[in-house]
This record gives sequence, C-alpha cells and structure tokens, in this order.
Amino acid sequence: MGNGEDGIYVGRAPVDAAGDRGWLLGHFKPEGDIRHSEAVEIKWGVHPAGQRRAQWAVGDERTALLVLISGRFRLEFPGRDVVLAEPGDYVVWDKVDHSWQAEEPSTVLTVRWPSIPGFAVPQE
Repeated sequence: MGNGEDGIYVGRAPVDAAGDRGWLLGHFKPEGDIRHSEAVEIKWGVHPAGQRRAQWAVGDERTALLVLISGRFRLEFPGRDVVLAEPGDYVVWDKVDHSWQAEEPSTVLTVRWPSIPGFAVPQE
C-alpha cells in the first residue's frame, strides 16, 4: 500500500478507518498527508446493530452525503426520519441538525463538505 509520497495513496478503508474513528480524509489528517483536506471529509463507518450517535449534531455548517453499503441505517432529522434499507440507498442533507442509528449491523460511506473542526462528538 502506498503512503502518498508520490502523490498516490492506496489503502483499505476498513483498516485505515479503524485508526481514526472511521475517517479516511479531512482536515484532521496531518498536514503533508495526502489525505489532509479542508474541502471534504470521507468516512467509512462500520456500526453494530443498535449503535446510535452519542448526541445530535446541532448547528451543523456542512453538507453531507451518506450512502448505505450494507445493513439498515436510520438518519434522524427534525420532524423526519429516513431509513436506508438497500445497498446504494443514500441521503443528502444541507446544514440540518441530525442523528443516526444502525438498525442492523451497517456499513456506510459518508462524504461531508467543507471539512471544518468543531462537530466531533467527544470520546468517552
């Protein structure tokens, strides 16, 4: 696997994501790492059945796309829930408060833009 020194990084999402709470690309990667970006964040999320976001994302200033790879995944928005049930189902939201729950063991790909600090849920 490449480390990006030649302008190319080759990785495995399940392996790379495990080291950074699922995140593969974004502002939080070190400067000089090809995966550092202030334009976009990408996450490979693997969630056991019943897992919920620890708290609602409130006042979010980003746009997001979440694609279901496998499982069954519920996105919660004020006044509306969206259930992704078939591989390839996706939802896009723009600056909307939200939370989520994995109804079954689920893998999702999330893309958010721009990549800005201040929205991570503190680790317990």
